[in-house]
Amino acid sequence: MLLHTPSFRSAALLIVAAAALLPACAPKSELDPDVSEPLIQPVARFEFHKAAPEAPPPGSRTGEEIYARVCTVCHATGTLDSPKTGDSAAWAPRIETGFDALVQSVISGKNNMPPRAGASDLTDTEVQRAVAYLANQAGAGFTEPQ
Repeated sequence: MLLHTPSFRSAALLIVAAAALLPACAPKSELDPDVSEPLIQPVARFEFHKAAPEAPPPGSRTGEEIYARVCTVCHATGTLDSPKTGDSAAWAPRIETGFDALVQSVISGKNNMPPRAGASDLTDTEVQRAVAYLANQAGAGFTEPQ
């Protein structure tokens, strides 16, 4: 019954009021913003960048672009008995067969080279551009189609 007496209630109310008001009496913290600011930064940050530019649409690539993306894998080093880029002696007999024959060899595949040099997304015109570019490196003088 002690809990219901007026003096107990008054004492309890005084304790609660003191506990609520004590923080207001404390001196303000003198934190330097230059010190505290880095301490409250996020743990991680995200940076968004633009996506890499998309590859040009099929049909619009130049012979040089196709060579760099597809042909150089074998022709730069002579892999699988392919004629090296710029090797006039190795390319001479192939160039003598003519532009159309070289294009057909790439489209159909020949010896160790798969059809379309393994790049199934190449259009016929792009194959022609790549053939002209690659053969011209060995002195062919073919005109690269537009």
